[in-house]
Amino acid sequence: MTENETLVKAIIEGAQEKKGRHITHVDLSGIETAATQGFVIVNGNTPIQVDAIADSIREYVEKSIGVRPFNYDGYQNSQWIVIDYGYIFVHVFLPEFRERYNLEQLWADAAITEVPDLD
Repeated sequence: MTENETLVKAIIEGAQEKKGRHITHVDLSGIETAATQGFVIVNGNTPIQVDAIADSIREYVEKSIGVRPFNYDGYQNSQWIVIDYGYIFVHVFLPEFRERYNLEQLWADAAITEVPDLD
């Protein structure tokens, strides 16, 4: 498993710990013009859950593989929190904001993997 695959797996597991839903991995590694290797996109149902999912991802990734994010932003209103792991960005959205920004459609030429919800 590559370093990026290990990171993506840990991000997904961290999101699932707080019942993150509609988890999608957008693999941009095959797109020359992309500024990053990929995204992991997650839904939370409320601003409190968006916070909890983002916190869980950061804590789980650091605890399980020893990686801290370079930066994160969005906790002010918790509608869309982004966590920057360098080659992988995590986007934790409220459903209406995910729909509005529609990152999957923006990068429709990427390899997109839907992760089944746990429940």
